[in-house]
Amino acid sequence: MTINGLRGINPLDKLDNTQKATPKNSVSVGSDSISISSEAKEMAEVYYMNEVAKETPDVRADLVEAVKEKIKDPSYLSAAVIQSTADKILTSFGL
Repeated sequence: MTINGLRGINPLDKLDNTQKATPKNSVSVGSDSISISSEAKEMAEVYYMNEVAKETPDVRADLVEAVKEKIKDPSYLSAAVIQSTADKILTSFGL
């Protein structure tokens, strides 16, 4: 199959007859508004918290290393430190 041309149609002919848009002196602004429901705000907040949780490491290696160093010191493990740790654990479980 051969194509012998466009038979006298020149697609560039229409470009010569184009007109430029005339700029307007004033722009009118409508009274459009956007309202976001409380449900959408809550969903956005949950999404943000999930993204932060994904980016935050589960274990803070610097704190773990500091605690390991403290535990190596025999004078660190006293009754007061053990009681304080136990209280914090129970509080975290809601007991």
